[in-house]
Amino acid sequence: MNKIYNPTPDTWSTLLERPTKTVDDIEFTVKEIFKEVQKKGDLAVAKYTSLFDGVSLDNYEVSQEEINEAIGLIANELKEAIQLAKSNIEKFHAAQKTDRVIIETTEGVNCWQEKRPIQKIGLYIPGGTAPLFSTVLMLAVPANIAGCNEIVLCSPPDKNGNINPAILYAANLCGVTKILKVGGIQAIAGMTFGTESIPKVYKIFGPGNQFVTVAKQLATQFGVAIDMPAGPSELLVVADDTAVPAFVASDLLSQAEHGTDSQVLLVSTSKNLIDAVEKEIQIQLDLLPRKAIAEKAIANSKLIYVENDSIALELINEYGPEHFIICTAADDFYIDGIENAGSVFIGNYTPESAGDYASGTNHTLPTNGFAKNYSGVNLDSFTKSMTFQKISKKGIQNIGKAIEIMAEAEGLQAHKNAVTLRLKTIEDEK
Repeated sequence: MNKIYNPTPDTWSTLLERPTKTVDDIEFTVKEIFKEVQKKGDLAVAKYTSLFDGVSLDNYEVSQEEINEAIGLIANELKEAIQLAKSNIEKFHAAQKTDRVIIETTEGVNCWQEKRPIQKIGLYIPGGTAPLFSTVLMLAVPANIAGCNEIVLCSPPDKNGNINPAILYAANLCGVTKILKVGGIQAIAGMTFGTESIPKVYKIFGPGNQFVTVAKQLATQFGVAIDMPAGPSELLVVADDTAVPAFVASDLLSQAEHGTDSQVLLVSTSKNLIDAVEKEIQIQLDLLPRKAIAEKAIANSKLIYVENDSIALELINEYGPEHFIICTAADDFYIDGIENAGSVFIGNYTPESAGDYASGTNHTLPTNGFAKNYSGVNLDSFTKSMTFQKISKKGIQNIGKAIEIMAEAEGLQAHKNAVTLRLKTIEDEK
């Protein structure tokens, strides 16, 4: 890993750059596939599934028979682990439910807000070298709690035309209504426009590679909402001599093994800790089955020494990490001061892996600095807030004059008239 000592603020923007391609590099490819899927539907999906996934399929929808077969392939130990995780995720997200908010703003003017579910949800679940069945839990569980009617899941098939059994097990357990063997840009395009096999949805959720991220962003140009621009995974750890070097190294590697374009950073006020973590990374790296992937990610990553906690916090807020681990003697300082982070993990015994799987918080989080203006997925991500109002005769009398004056000042006479007619009717009734 690259070691940097006391970087000055004027170098931070360069130092903290993510190892990702720019949108311009891949936007053309994404747009071309979108155009073809919009025009040709399943024919285009078949073309790109063959090209990118190396398989030709007659039917994209996973059958109940395939789901039942997948359930039989999952070890009981894994089923129990998934069920535990699901239970904790349910508890955390169910606790986010809010009651109707109602207020009489003026006598006779009653206003309230209610949450209503988004009816049609699309979930994108990466497959490939790391089939993320845990993401099914993170997305389908809150979608069900919110009351979404249709939950469509797309995941890329393997060379045999199958989806990983654990993904199918989790999807069935969490109430997904349709599972499709479609991945990549063509899956996002299919859920954006709808094809013969893929339903059009109102909002798309889920992480993916840089092509999927750009595809989701492009989907918003066609009236489809997305959870956030979630790209390659990233982690920043702030630690000092109170941290256990082996723990810190294991956390850094846990994100590095996601993909070659992942990025991990250690920020520390201790040079000794940095040296110890560097040694631990090499020891643990050599034992990883995904060593080749983690090694490339580590090459994009950095060990940064700064002189004090204040500088460290300023740098961290500038970076805006997806995952942020705090393991210092000044934990409260960082907890109180962090402004830009997707999810925060505190102390020696809180690995980032806990949030990825089973603590209950959601692991679908903003990356690439979007933690500065996006939240991670939560229950509200699957709902819309609708406002209501009911005004009595007394109420319109109380606010009517103000409405008339404001409408006239804006030159909107019909707006004024809508109130004037009502006030006159009330006056005539007296």
